[in-house]
Amino acid sequence: ETGYSIPSEEGNKTIFVYDFGCKRNILKILNEEFNLNLIVGPSNTSPEKIKEINPDGILLSNGPGDPAAALYAIENIKKLIGYKPIFGICLGHQLLSLALGMKTFKLKFGHRGGNHPVMEVETKKVEITSQNHGFAVKQEDINDISITHINLNDKTVEGIESRKFKCFSVQHHPEASPGPHDSRKYFKKFIEMI
Repeated sequence: ETGYSIPSEEGNKTIFVYDFGCKRNILKILNEEFNLNLIVGPSNTSPEKIKEINPDGILLSNGPGDPAAALYAIENIKKLIGYKPIFGICLGHQLLSLALGMKTFKLKFGHRGGNHPVMEVETKKVEITSQNHGFAVKQEDINDISITHINLNDKTVEGIESRKFKCFSVQHHPEASPGPHDSRKYFKKFIEMI
């Protein structure tokens, strides 16, 4: 099964959304603000099924739990890297990082709340972000992967990108609306990548 479809206007781009516990606001932003057709599928949707659907991009949603325990998801994502542009959010960020060969670890206290400062490495600009996670990506050098964002409180990895494989992810929640909408730009980046 592929889950359910959220149509937009005829002829717009189609995104396959892996549902690991997807927040409704992610779907609302993609569909209503960016006018994308969405196909939302279960977390265990096979790469073969996604290739049958042939979306223009793939979104790895947020969700709960230890990303390293979701071996089926990591293996599926590995088979999709380089196929179409991929954007990961929160758990999706951690799963994409693992699929690209990075590691994750459990945070002592976790990051919770709507006021976490995150710095974009390239520009040194700081965003105030909303976060809700207990695991983080280990900072390490891996070929073709750039660490794009760092948490200013504890220096944990908040974003990665592989231009070679057309994929990127952020640890925080760009769909959250705690006040500023600084992080909505990541949805735009995903669409531009498509």
